[in-house]
Amino acid sequence: MAASLRSAVSAVTSRGTSRFSTVVVRASAGQINPSIRKNEEKVADFVKVENLPTPKAVYCRCWRSGKFPMCDGAHVKHNKETGDNVGPLVIESPAAK
Repeated sequence: MAASLRSAVSAVTSRGTSRFSTVVVRASAGQINPSIRKNEEKVADFVKVENLPTPKAVYCRCWRSGKFPMCDGAHVKHNKETGDNVGPLVIESPAAK
């Protein structure tokens, strides 16, 4: 993934036509999580943070969300199709519950 991202960035910046460019990054097919906590049905981490602008923020870690970087639940379909167990990162205020 890193090599293909470097190639895409290099190709965009070598054109030199614009100061700002857009780079589209897509996850490859197959499992995203090859080895972390594979004994769990879904790897979702919860972090409590003081002084958040909203009570809760849910971030995508499957790279398939239509609202990236926010999670839209796309990991559920991905997990069913690939047998993966990736889930979101949930950041919430301790007062949220």
